[in-house]
Amino acid sequence: MAKNDALQGALPILVLKILHRRGPLHGYAITTQIETASQILRVEEGSLYPALHRLEEAQLVTAKWVVTSNNRRARVYEVTDAGRHQLERDEQRWRAVTLAVGQLLEEI
Repeated sequence: MAKNDALQGALPILVLKILHRRGPLHGYAITTQIETASQILRVEEGSLYPALHRLEEAQLVTAKWVVTSNNRRARVYEVTDAGRHQLERDEQRWRAVTLAVGQLLEEI
């Protein structure tokens, strides 16, 4: 399985979880968190930014422009209350599905 294939469908929940745990972050920091923590998953800009945009449209995250310590503009994302509630639901569902798939892989 290609490294990018493993991320399919999991990106929104991973973004919400990282923002919930780490607080406001810009896109590159989110990517770095995912890639460093997993050492397997790779996040492409072409996947991350559309996912962030969809989360923002769904009001699960908010975004604002800030000036970094390097004097650069960066768009920083933060999880909303609705995003935290969605994360709880998605995390429960994700754990149930992965448990079921794991059990099936053992039985088949």
